[in-house]
Amino acid sequence: MTDYKNMFYFFRVSVAYELSSPAALEAEAVHVFREVAATFERPVLLFSGGKDSVVMLHVAAKAFWPAPLPFPVLHVDTGHNFDEVLRFRDETVAASNLRLIVARVQDDIDAGRVVEETGPRAGRNRLQTVTLLRAIREGGFDGVFGGARRDEEKARAKERVFSFRDEHGQWDPRAQRPELWNLYNGRHRRGEHIRVFPLSNWTELDIWQYVRDERIALPPLYYAHRRPVVQRDGMLLAATRYLSLVDGETPYEATVRFRTVGDATCTGCVESSAATPSEVVAEVAATRVTERGATRADDRISEAGMEDRKREGYF
Repeated sequence: MTDYKNMFYFFRVSVAYELSSPAALEAEAVHVFREVAATFERPVLLFSGGKDSVVMLHVAAKAFWPAPLPFPVLHVDTGHNFDEVLRFRDETVAASNLRLIVARVQDDIDAGRVVEETGPRAGRNRLQTVTLLRAIREGGFDGVFGGARRDEEKARAKERVFSFRDEHGQWDPRAQRPELWNLYNGRHRRGEHIRVFPLSNWTELDIWQYVRDERIALPPLYYAHRRPVVQRDGMLLAATRYLSLVDGETPYEATVRFRTVGDATCTGCVESSAATPSEVVAEVAATRVTERGATRADDRISEAGMEDRKREGYF
């Protein structure tokens, strides 16, 4: 005779031990951080002050609490960053007593390792690759945490959590390793390294729900505010000192917020009245365009623009 009473008890207990989606994502990311700390010699965390890197840092702090973070943080500074983001970066580093390494694109321009683009549509985003690879080489880093997510862009959807890079820092999507049952292969030779993406399985909505629930501070430009903008190529770009206007462009004020943060010359904003994390969650839940697809001009250089840059060593 079937023992329905015991079956019901087993089902009730099993359900009680299931993690919610945010908790499961956090637990997965914590596991990745601890796996890297246990198996790599010199990891580093990429920290720009953007929302994904802030969430990544928050999860990393949880993974090793109450001990301090066992690796430094690295910012690749293009020299064209939003002032609000740099202030937030420095405040976060000071408050958390982190060791910050800043690799500057300007240093590579001055040394002749890269040539700065010219013209009103010029930017420094692509130049970051050389600076990043130099910083990894000079620091001897063998594991590099990044905040990229698979839902952002189709090239990033091809990434593994542990993304192997050869001795030149290049990525071959056909040479990635299987990751069955959350088992990660970090094997590499001297000179090679692994990019590690703890937030790979998160979505933009997951990020914002986590920011809301954990009460994580972010740079103010992620929330609705008034600022001068210009219309260009179907996007709203902030009229900053780094943006050269083209004929016919006239700045005007609008209430906007940024969904993603990068170089001020190529990162667009969206008109929005969302001024709190809960309001942003509601707004993101209704959108059907990813943040990079909607607001990143550097992704529009070609159909395979992001993949081409990743093959060269980009984030």
